[in-house]
Amino acid sequence: MNAEQASNTLDARALQTTYRRLRSRLSQWVDRSPRIMFLLPAILIVLFLSVFPLIASIYLSFSRIRLVRGGYEITFVRYLNYRKLLKGTEERHFLGKYAEPSDFWKAVFVLLVIFAAYFVVYRFLKHLRHNRFNLIFIGITLLFSIGLAWLIPTTLTGQLLPGTLEIRELMGKYGNPPSLWRTTIFWSSIGLAAYYVIVQWINHAPINIFGFAFRVATVGFAATLLWLALITLNDDGLPGTLIVTFIFVFIGIFFQYTIGLGLALLVTQNLPGRRFFRVIFLLPMMITPIGIGFLFRMLTDTLNGPFSSIWRAAGWADFSWVNTPFGARAAIIIGDTWQWTPFAFIILLAALEGTSQDTIEAALVDGANRLQLFRYIILPQIIPVSTTVVLIRLIEGFKIIDMPQALTYGAPGTASESVTLQIYNSWRALDLGGSAALAYLLLVVSTFVAVVYVTIIRRSLLERFQ
Repeated sequence: MNAEQASNTLDARALQTTYRRLRSRLSQWVDRSPRIMFLLPAILIVLFLSVFPLIASIYLSFSRIRLVRGGYEITFVRYLNYRKLLKGTEERHFLGKYAEPSDFWKAVFVLLVIFAAYFVVYRFLKHLRHNRFNLIFIGITLLFSIGLAWLIPTTLTGQLLPGTLEIRELMGKYGNPPSLWRTTIFWSSIGLAAYYVIVQWINHAPINIFGFAFRVATVGFAATLLWLALITLNDDGLPGTLIVTFIFVFIGIFFQYTIGLGLALLVTQNLPGRRFFRVIFLLPMMITPIGIGFLFRMLTDTLNGPFSSIWRAAGWADFSWVNTPFGARAAIIIGDTWQWTPFAFIILLAALEGTSQDTIEAALVDGANRLQLFRYIILPQIIPVSTTVVLIRLIEGFKIIDMPQALTYGAPGTASESVTLQIYNSWRALDLGGSAALAYLLLVVSTFVAVVYVTIIRRSLLERFQ
C-alpha cells in the first residue's frame, strides 16, 4: 500500500504541475489576445489587398480577356502574351527596331563588356587562395570538353564519316544524333566536366557558386542591354519603350543627384539668404507630376508659350521640342530632373549637416584644398546616404508615366514612351493580358537592376570609401 500510495502521490503531483503549466499558458494567451484580436484583422486585410492583386495579375498575364455580351471571357493562352512582346507583333514597340551598328560602336561594346566582366567577375575571384589562371584554364577545358563531346556523336551518326584532314571536312558533316546512347555520352561528358570544375572550386577556393553565377548573369544582362541600346539608338534603328525607360532612369538620376549635391553643398556654406533658398529649392517637389508635365508643355511651346518672345528673339520661333526624338526625351528629362532634384537635395543636405566639422577644420588647417576635402573627408561620410538616395530614385524612376503622358504622350511616335505608359495604353485598349505581361517584365527588370545595385555597386562603393 505504501508503494501504491507513493505512486498515486506522484501522479497527483504530475497532474498538478501540468495543470499549472496549462493555466499559466492560458493566462499568458489571454493577456496577449487583445493585441492579437485587434491586429489580426488588419494584417489579414492588408495581406489580402496586396497578395490577391499579385496572384490575379499573374494569371491575367497568361490569359486573354475578351468582352462579350453580358460579361467577359478569359482564355488561358500560356506564354503567348510574353512571346508577343519579346518575339511577336509588339517586339518593335517594346524592344525597338534593330539595325547594324558601326564598327566603332562594336569596339566600344566589346570594351565595355570587358570592363564589366573585370569589375563584376574578376573582382569577385581575386579573393581566391589558389592561382586564378588555373581556374580560367579549368573553364576553358570545360568548354572544350563540351564541344568535343558534341562533335563526336554528331559526326558518328552514320550519315557521313568523321572529319578528315581536309580543311573543308576537318570537323566532319554534322547530323542529329538519333540514338539514345550518343545523347547519353554527350550529357555524361558535360556532367563529368562540370563535376570536376565544381569539385575544384569547392576543394581549393572559398567561393560562393551562387554569387559567382549571379555576377555572371549580371554581366550577361548588362551586355544584352548595352547591345540592344547600340542596335536601336543608331540612325537606322528605333529604340523601344524599354530602352527609352532606361534613358529616363539613368540620365535623370545622374543629373538629379549631381545638381542636388551641388545645391546642398552651396547652402551649407555661410552665405546670406541660405535659409530662404532652402525653402525655395523644395517647391518643385510639392507640385503634382501631371501639373509639372503641363507646365513644361507650355514652357516648350515656342509659339504661344510664356517664353515665346525669348524663343523668337533667339531665332527659335518655329522650333518644337517634341518634333524630334532627342528633343522630346530631353524635355522629359529636364522636367523630371526639375521635379525630383529637391528630393536628393533635402536628403543630401541632412547628410552634409551631420558630417564632423572638427575633421573638416583639421583638414583645412593641414592645408587640404576644397577638392581634397570633398574627396577624402565629406564623400566617405555621405556615401551611405547617397547610395540610398540613388536606390530610391532608381526604383521610382522605372515607374515614370506622368511626364511623358502630359508633355509628349510618347511622341513623336513612340520615341518618348516609357514602359509604364505603354502598360497604360495597353490597358486602355482592353489588352489586359498584354498589360499584365508588360508589368511583370518591368517588375523583373527593375528588381534585377535594384538587386545588382545593392549587392554589387553599393557594396563596392561602401567598401571603397569606408
